[in-house]
Amino acid sequence: ILLLSNSLYFNTHFQHLGHIFFLVHLLAYLISIMGNMLIITIIWADHRLQTPMYFFLSNFSFIECCFITSVIPKLLTIFLSGRQTISFAACFTQDFVFLFLGATVFFLLSVLSLDRYLAICKPLHYPTIMNPRTCYLLVASCLALGFFFMVVPVAMLSQLTFCGPNVIPHFFCDFGPLTNLSCSDTRSIEILFFNLAFFVLGSSLVITIIAYSNIVVTVMRLPSAKERQRAFSTCSSHLLVLSLMYVSCVFIYVKPNQASRLDSNREAALVNTVVTPLLNPLIYTLRNKQVHQALRDALSRVKLQK
Repeated sequence: ILLLSNSLYFNTHFQHLGHIFFLVHLLAYLISIMGNMLIITIIWADHRLQTPMYFFLSNFSFIECCFITSVIPKLLTIFLSGRQTISFAACFTQDFVFLFLGATVFFLLSVLSLDRYLAICKPLHYPTIMNPRTCYLLVASCLALGFFFMVVPVAMLSQLTFCGPNVIPHFFCDFGPLTNLSCSDTRSIEILFFNLAFFVLGSSLVITIIAYSNIVVTVMRLPSAKERQRAFSTCSSHLLVLSLMYVSCVFIYVKPNQASRLDSNREAALVNTVVTPLLNPLIYTLRNKQVHQALRDALSRVKLQK
């Protein structure tokens, strides 16, 4: 049995605030889940949104729901019950699911960037390249890469010896705190994880930078100021989400020694598990005019049926 002991939440001075923490995180979790589920429902219900970009966004929203569900419900249970324990099996399962879905999200973000690049910079070739078969293959590839990149280091870590104290200084089971618990030599696993995390974040970041650099050049050549403003509005919202996610994940995971900076990792992890999932539905889709129109039409149909 492991004990989750995060001073950020579980400090004895803040125990009386457990119910407040519970309500705040429950509200954030429900808003994230409902926002993402609303996006998925609108996209699949409205034929005008049956395009590659919205297909990728619906998959992104679904994986985001799974991603935060791997962490927040357990945290809510701790706030309610006060029991901070978790079994080794559950802890490693949570760690793997969190890392697998997290890596998949970054691969999907690079696919979204590539999609916007093709739509804006290669509009004539876009329908041919981004056909339904290609879209399904890209999403499947993101899931496969996320799985294979994260299953190896987590499986290797689970085979090590853990001799106590079995206390995790975090609010969920992450790779760094688990590595810190082992009394075996973890250098080879830490180097492997560092290289994999660097590749996942670095490759998706490079693709995103190249894609958006080309988009900016293309947008600047548009003759209409209205078209330029519309394109920059879409891109800027995407880049805001990307910046938050990349900065926090690079800070947490791209370091050779996973046991370092554990205290500050907790605050950075909050950005990934609470803040960006809360912002993503608003920034990525719900501020989109096409989605607004689809939502208004859906509400109009509901009123007519009544």
